[in-house]
Amino acid sequence: MSLTIWCNAKFNAAVTKLLTEGTRAHRLVFSRQASANVLAAGAPDPALGTADIAFGQPDAAECLRWKRLRWVEVTTAGYTRYDTPEFREAFRARGAMLTTASGVFADPCAQHVLAMMLALGRNLLPSHRDQLTDHSWHYEQRRYDSRLLTGQTVVLLGFGAIGRRLAELLAPFGMKIYAVRRSVRSETGVHVIPEEKISAVLPLADHVVNILPDNAETRNYVNARRLACFRPGARFYNVGRGTTVDQVALLEALNSGRLGAAYLDVFDPEPLPPGHPLWTAPRCYVTPHTAGGRFDQDEAIVKHFLGNLAAFEQGGALADQVV
Repeated sequence: MSLTIWCNAKFNAAVTKLLTEGTRAHRLVFSRQASANVLAAGAPDPALGTADIAFGQPDAAECLRWKRLRWVEVTTAGYTRYDTPEFREAFRARGAMLTTASGVFADPCAQHVLAMMLALGRNLLPSHRDQLTDHSWHYEQRRYDSRLLTGQTVVLLGFGAIGRRLAELLAPFGMKIYAVRRSVRSETGVHVIPEEKISAVLPLADHVVNILPDNAETRNYVNARRLACFRPGARFYNVGRGTTVDQVALLEALNSGRLGAAYLDVFDPEPLPPGHPLWTAPRCYVTPHTAGGRFDQDEAIVKHFLGNLAAFEQGGALADQVV
């Protein structure tokens, strides 16, 4: 079975060779409008109309237009452009599939959150600041203000590949883990709850981790009303999407002292403007959308696609399928 595979992702020579060799049994077509910016929508490309499979960031409207397409794999964990009733219904109606690369980013995002939890709990960041500034020796303050993750409570907003991996990493600490998601089913070591119960569990949390994608239902999900439910001193982490948080309300919670700390990797807009108040808000820590980063990212994305391609050829289940 020879398939036509269209790709608009931009990779280095070694990763391009890996993709080319891995698809040699098929016809691989590279778009002339390839882009390295995975956050931007791909431009329309007539060559997509000849493809059975699309890999990269194809234009969502074009995916609906070209009925020959049987499978689309995006090179990101997020799939906002495709997360619409129109897209889902059209793909399901013709038996087409949409997969993401969320498995590639689950470990780095989960480790990023764990790293910040430990850094905040062990006072590593203020101690590093002391080293860079006045070399002051805050022995008692740092030592007796340190906290253990052991036995604490975490609420995960969203429970996909990243949330599941984070729950695995937190398991040795004996933490109580709640996860809020649309589909409520049992998970080992995790209390999965429906959204209508979120106000009951937020006051229990020492840590609230936002892993929500951007869509019409999640925008400004973490708002003033939900922030008011947080336990005083709770810590908030966002590795989902910036649009899911009301940043004005978040600033108010930080400035009032009610929120213990905020660790933010994603923002609205991005890049975060140099004069934005989140840069200097008290107890707010910023990284530039790097939670999913890994040195072998592009190689891992291509290997993920090739693994799914092998399953597709055999009629098997594909990893990280959302439609």
